[in-house]
Amino acid sequence: MDTESTHSGYSSRSGRSNRHGDRSRERHKASSSKDSNRSERSVVINPPDTSSQDSPVHNGEPLPGEPAPASAENGDEAQDDNWAETTTAVTGTSELSVSQEEVVGLGKEIQDRTQSFRRYLPLAVGLCVGLLVLATPLVFLLLPAVMWPDRLQACGAACEGLFLSISFKLLILMVAIWALFLRPGRACLPRVCVYRAFLTTLTLLLTMSYWLFYGVRILDAQDEDYYGIAQFAVSLVDSQLFVHYLAVVLLELRQLQPCYSVCVIRSTDGETRHYNMGQLSIQRAALSILEYYYRDFPLHNPSILSAAKHRAAKHLAGLKVYNVDAPGSTAAAQTSNGNQSRATVAAAAKRKDSAHNELYYEEADYERRVRKRRARLVVAVEEAFTHVRRMTKEDENAPPSDIMDVREAALAVFPSMARSLQKYLRTTRRQHCHSMESIQKHLAFCLVNNMSPKAFLEAYLSPGPTLQYGSERWMADQWTLVSEASVTSGLKDGAEFLLKCLDFSLAVVVKGIPYIRLSEEYVDPKSHKFILLLQSETSV
Repeated sequence: MDTESTHSGYSSRSGRSNRHGDRSRERHKASSSKDSNRSERSVVINPPDTSSQDSPVHNGEPLPGEPAPASAENGDEAQDDNWAETTTAVTGTSELSVSQEEVVGLGKEIQDRTQSFRRYLPLAVGLCVGLLVLATPLVFLLLPAVMWPDRLQACGAACEGLFLSISFKLLILMVAIWALFLRPGRACLPRVCVYRAFLTTLTLLLTMSYWLFYGVRILDAQDEDYYGIAQFAVSLVDSQLFVHYLAVVLLELRQLQPCYSVCVIRSTDGETRHYNMGQLSIQRAALSILEYYYRDFPLHNPSILSAAKHRAAKHLAGLKVYNVDAPGSTAAAQTSNGNQSRATVAAAAKRKDSAHNELYYEEADYERRVRKRRARLVVAVEEAFTHVRRMTKEDENAPPSDIMDVREAALAVFPSMARSLQKYLRTTRRQHCHSMESIQKHLAFCLVNNMSPKAFLEAYLSPGPTLQYGSERWMADQWTLVSEASVTSGLKDGAEFLLKCLDFSLAVVVKGIPYIRLSEEYVDPKSHKFILLLQSETSV
């Protein structure tokens, strides 16, 4: 255990202080050798000229059963004036210490492993259940032929027809299981799907029931009727096909009919969309809403929101209020302060009345600058596109220095429009959405497919959906579902829940589609007859 002596005084102190420090270190060594079971993390502070051997001290307090030290009875009179300069502090460092970075890394590693486990667990369970379902009928047919082949009755063409039926049914069932249950997962949901758990349990109960009946009535009795055994295996395959049909109805067909209208509102800018949904649980509805969000909602742009906050802060920072009240202020000073407060309130009210005018002119100026930058960008892109064209047969005799591939052509054309495009993106506060590499890649794509300059500019003149940009631009792969009701319960009229990510949240309100009563009214085609009204003033 390392021992350090910390001195807070200057190095020019008298030798008496150094001698006090030496005696204190010797007393502490003796005390720590007597009490070896004491924790290394405890800190013992002994002032000089006090006895620590007569009254042991642990963490600044006397040990149980020991008399109180004399310094505690006499107060501060027994302490020396320079005790703080010769204080000895003993600390220890554990060999098993872990830094904060290691703790954070360990927690992140455990979280990643848990997420991977939760992601692949349903797939592994579905694969095991599928193998059990497909292998059970084959085992039913093979066990009698292996265990008692001499006692089985030959059934001829009837058994061969059953074998053929079982083969095709198992092939259809295998394809159906692969199409419905072995699809790659789109998301990691917080709870298990109720219908999937019900179908898995029903399949296991059906298979175990057939195994129990097979073991009691066929294996124990060693049934000799192989035709009956084959029919038993065919009935199992038929039951599994009906269970799969039930799975299709519950998992796919039930949710197709729209029953609810869902309103989705983004918390930061109020962007709103409406969708129709069927009978879904809250977590499945949240997953569908997130898929719609990435497809329909424009990219979340925090730069526009920060500009609005900056404008509001600028209005609030336009006024400064000073507190001139002082303990020695006179009545005249207080009267002057009251007049200043009233003047400040009047100025604030006047500024509040003119705030909408400032906002109006600021937005008008912003729109004017955007139109100006847009016009410059359109002209620059059109001029750049006129400098490059696809090589035709007449251009085969051109010099090799003029022939370029699509990458070289994009790099040659891009500098003439880069400045105008950069200024336009900065003005519209979308410069963080597009990198230079992505712009050049899009330009090369437009050149390869003979697109017009307008087609190239459409990706930058109007904001597109979230999925149009790279995942590093939106970074919202982790969502949190906040709901008062259970996430496995179905949607209901008036239900509300929240989808939260790092920068914003999506508020979801569910409304039921009303029941519509449609009546019929018959109109006789012969009733469409009219009368022409003529007057003397008319020109007819």
